[in-house]
Parts: sequence; structure tokens; C-alpha cells
Amino acid sequence: TTKDREDSYVKKSSKDIWSKEEVAEGCHYDDLNDPRPQPEYEIILKQSVGTEDLFLGLSGKNPSSMCCEAMLVKIKLPDTKASDVVLDVKEKFLDLRTPKHKLGLHLPHPVHSHEARAKLFSEQQELQVTLLLIHPMDLINMQ
Repeated sequence: TTKDREDSYVKKSSKDIWSKEEVAEGCHYDDLNDPRPQPEYEIILKQSVGTEDLFLGLSGKNPSSMCCEAMLVKIKLPDTKASDVVLDVKEKFLDLRTPKHKLGLHLPHPVHSHEARAKLFSEQQELQVTLLLIHPMDLINMQ
């Protein structure tokens, strides 16, 4: 009803600036006072494909992101050692800190935060973080 919709935008206290509905999810991770630049990054979705998918399409998978099993985040970190990297992965957020860079990345899909793997490739000056995607009630990816 319109009354319920109006009530959700009413401030609960006179000192509140915004209602809870107006505050974006995950904004408590943002650190606006940190002057370090954001490194270049790329997100690649990965899908396990077998011959039954390639030639016959028997598994029911399609090229959409909902049929992907993992997400690979490639982050360019020039002149960075592995000991300098601080990485924290949450279900919907990746937080990376180095002495020269800072990356707060809201992830496009929820991930299993405790199963994340990261590897620093010094010759490419790149950190690769592999994250397994969470697909609740997904029969296609449970195989």
C-alpha cells in the first residue's frame, strides 16, 4: 500500500539524515579518506565446460553468468611483493590494501569467502584472486 511505502522513507529519529532504505548496501566498506589510488582490475567469470556442453548442450548450461562456477579477479599491482598485500574477501565485497594501492570492490555475485585463492604473479605484476560463486538452489551447477 502507499501508506507502507511512505512509512519506509520516514526518518525514525530527528537526528537521522537518511532512512535505512536510502543507504546503499555495503557502503560501510568505503574509505573515502584514503588517498591511495585504485589499481586496474578485470573480472572474468569462469565456467566448467565438458564435451557434452560443447557439442550437444546436454547439461542445460548457457553462457550467462548464472551458469558460471567461479570468478577470477585480475588486479594490476606494479612493484608489489606478496608480503605487502592485505586481502580480505567477504561474501559480496573484496578489500585489497597494499602500501601503494587500495581496492574496495563490490562483487557482482555472492562468493564463498572462505574458499578464495590468491596468487601473485610478479613477472606480470598481477594478483589473481579466484572466488567460487554461491548459487542458492541451483540444480545446473550442483553437478
